[in-house]
This record gives sequence, structure tokens and C-alpha cells, in this order.
Amino acid sequence: MIERTLILLKPDALQRSITGKIISRLEDAGLKIVGMKMVWVDKEFSREHYAEHVEKPFYKGLEALITMGPVIAMAIEGVEAIETVRKMVGATEPKSSLPGTIRGDYAHVSYGHADKHGIGIKNLIHASANTEDAKKEVSLWFEDKEMHSYDTVHDAHTTK
Repeated sequence: MIERTLILLKPDALQRSITGKIISRLEDAGLKIVGMKMVWVDKEFSREHYAEHVEKPFYKGLEALITMGPVIAMAIEGVEAIETVRKMVGATEPKSSLPGTIRGDYAHVSYGHADKHGIGIKNLIHASANTEDAKKEVSLWFEDKEMHSYDTVHDAHTTK
């Protein structure tokens, strides 16, 4: 099943200049970028994107992190893309992410460290959690006219 999901390369990924490495890993896995843009997230949009977390104690740090610099938003498409991307990204807490995942290879911060210092956990990337979230998030971040359809070599291997 071909699915579409949202990925955000957060400000810490941009600040560390590793966005190209992350994007390459996604493309190397056969995932297709069908929408992409750079956005500076404001507090209002942060609350809309992270609506389910606004009342949680960690939200203030999350908002501070997502609004501290530009974000690269991508709509990604592929076979069971939501689960594939989640596996590639790794656990939300970088310290718990396995080597070979994006967070496991490029981050190491723990919830405890972030909480102790009153900061949002710098985990580089957001990926939609499930089908419902993916549909909601892609439509929040992208208008239909910003989505693109094209063939890649991977399409020959997944649809024929």
C-alpha cells in the first residue's frame, strides 16, 4: 500500500547541517519526496501541529525548539511509508534510539537531561505516528497545489 506521511527536519537538524544526510537516507530507502518546503514555525502554528501536547508539561520546551529556527517540511510517499519512516527515525528519545536509526546515529540526548535543563529534547526530526496523524499533518503543512506526482526508478519495483 502506497502511503503518504509528514516529516519535519527540526531546527536542530538544520543548525547541525545534517539535513542532506537525512534526506539521502530517506531517498536511499526508496521513499519519494512529493512535497517539500522550508518554514519558520510560529507559536500559533506550533500549537496547531502539536495540539495533543499543548497541555502537557513538556510542551513549553517542544514549542521553544520547533520555533527556534526554520524547519524543512516534507511529504514523503512510499510503500507503507508511515511505518518505514518511523523505523528509520528511531525512538522519540534519542538516547533510546538504536544505532542505524536517524536519531540513534545523530543524537543522544535523554528525556532526563532535557527535563533537568528545562529544554525541549533535540531529536532532529518529526515523523507522523500513524495513518490518521499522517493525513491530518500532511494537510496541515501542505496545500494540494504544493504536492507533486512523478515517477522514480523505485516505482518500477513497487507497482509493476
